[in-house]
Amino acid sequence: MLSHKSFLWILLFINILGTVYGYDWYMWQLEDTEPIYWIFVPDSPTASLFFSLAIIGWLIGKNFKLIEVLALITLVKYGLWAVVMNLLTLAEIGEIGWQGWMLIGSHFAMAVQAILYIPFYKFRFSHLVIGAIWTLHNDVIDYVFGQMPIYYDLMKHIDKIGYFTFWLSIACITIAYTVLRKKEKAGLL
Repeated sequence: MLSHKSFLWILLFINILGTVYGYDWYMWQLEDTEPIYWIFVPDSPTASLFFSLAIIGWLIGKNFKLIEVLALITLVKYGLWAVVMNLLTLAEIGEIGWQGWMLIGSHFAMAVQAILYIPFYKFRFSHLVIGAIWTLHNDVIDYVFGQMPIYYDLMKHIDKIGYFTFWLSIACITIAYTVLRKKEKAGLL
């Protein structure tokens, strides 16, 4: 079912809507951000943009290998990151409203779809290296240069959040590396 073209078109539509919504959600932060950092601020919508591009590739019978590894790493990372941040906000202030719960559900779905589509990925080690550099560089931009997504109620914990985010990046890169090694051993690349 995951490979059926009709399903891929529906998934593409959902991801494009989520990407547009996400970039719109970040618009206020982008207005206060130096243009040099714009690409690094809207993390989740950029992850769903990567996945949308990967789906387009699958629909036309191509594998955009660098895009696929970026989709895998960033969808899992920012999907889980947003779930954790919203749950921390809930613990911190006692409520997150319908929008917070919607963000938890939609971001968890981002991570799940990245894992479900592992059989489709065809990236190589060189793509993984670039994806890892992108991901860790983004962490530096976020937590050294202060461009992370702003959760006002959690900013007093920013050092711990940055530390968690770094290790979440390492875990997601490790997932991609494990996928690559298993596919290489199985002769699927």
